[in-house]
Amino acid sequence: MKPRSLVAAAVLLAALSAGVWWAKKHPQSASSTTASNTVKLVNIPADQLQQIDIKKNDGTGIDLKRTNGKWQIIAPATVSADQDAVSGLTSALAPLNADSVVAENGSAGSQYGLNNPSLTVTLNLKNGKKDTVKFGDDAPAGSLVYAKADSDPKIYAVSSSVKSSFDKSVNDLRDKRLLTFNSEKLTSIELTTKKGDLTFGKNNQGDWQIVKPGPYRADSFQVEELVRKLGDARMDLTGAAADEKKDAALFAAGQPVATVKVTDAGGPQSLDVRKNKDDYYAKSSVVAGMYKVSSDLGSSVDKTLADFRNHKIFDFGFSDPTKLEFRNGSSETTYTKSGQDWKSNGKTMDASSVQAVIDQLRDLSATSFPTTGFANPAIDITVTSNDGKRVEKASFTKSGANYIAKREGEPSLYELTGKSVDDALKAFAGIKPQAAKAKQNSK
Repeated sequence: MKPRSLVAAAVLLAALSAGVWWAKKHPQSASSTTASNTVKLVNIPADQLQQIDIKKNDGTGIDLKRTNGKWQIIAPATVSADQDAVSGLTSALAPLNADSVVAENGSAGSQYGLNNPSLTVTLNLKNGKKDTVKFGDDAPAGSLVYAKADSDPKIYAVSSSVKSSFDKSVNDLRDKRLLTFNSEKLTSIELTTKKGDLTFGKNNQGDWQIVKPGPYRADSFQVEELVRKLGDARMDLTGAAADEKKDAALFAAGQPVATVKVTDAGGPQSLDVRKNKDDYYAKSSVVAGMYKVSSDLGSSVDKTLADFRNHKIFDFGFSDPTKLEFRNGSSETTYTKSGQDWKSNGKTMDASSVQAVIDQLRDLSATSFPTTGFANPAIDITVTSNDGKRVEKASFTKSGANYIAKREGEPSLYELTGKSVDDALKAFAGIKPQAAKAKQNSK
């Protein structure tokens, strides 16, 4: 026999010997041959769980407890839990499926690493009952791990992914949000920067308004974007303890960017943001420590009053107006929508020409916010929308090459380019009666 053949035979013999050794050490039961028939190791609905204790064989672990319907980490430290992350863990128990039964009697646990389990999960139920699931050695093939529940004498092989779903650390399961406010219940936002102090509140319609430094209309999109960025702010827990100390030092040495205070039904929360070179760091009133945060968050709080002001002259947006009133000097015209038709002085107007006016008005936007220059307005435009619930009137006066506008009932002034207003005036001038329909030839 050739030497190469002898080597191949020796390797094959070694593999067969290892297989026989594993088969003797981990004997299969008769039921293990029916692996296609999935069995349930435990089946506990998430709403029946009261506490989950996870212990590793190196002595570390994490204990979770449900309090007032919310999961909280109670050991090794008391911190809020990420409800979604814990939900992923509890969902693995309803049910926890096994691939097969490998032993009918749990007394054989030492053969499967269950006398000194790598992971032990203790489940405390609301009814006072308790069960424990232990994970032992990895099976020799198939990405499986041996497991046993105290409530069942059998030993099972389960997917290793099941074990991974419980093999979590505090950082895996803790709430990483720097602010935990309810965005739906926010009542005020206070933003303090070198560029000025701003306070936002909501009006009776639930729309954001600028309260400080004065009563101004707010750009709802910009304020909601700020709320979203604050709600998305997360602590970075990927580094070691040394990185946490480094972040704290960089925060302390950083230049103040902004302090934000948000208030919801649960009370106020604050976030202090600083910049060190090109990076941003934050300290929250909700959690201990200082953390590096995204540049998006840093830039979202480093803004001025003008960034958050509403530049639009009219707020009707995509709501269809039902009435337009136009005064240019001594000429006054009213257009009213009736069904699908626009009418003026009893005449049906060309709908597309009226729509051209609406589009121009919708786009009117200020380029700046002057404090003077508004006098003797020659143009008034009133738009009624939202089924008659919203009425907006703006007056315009010429100022050099541009126009200055003022909304009725507001102190603010808006400067617009001459072209934008002139285009709107041309659109008004272009409104025409609807073309007469061609009469059908009588038969």
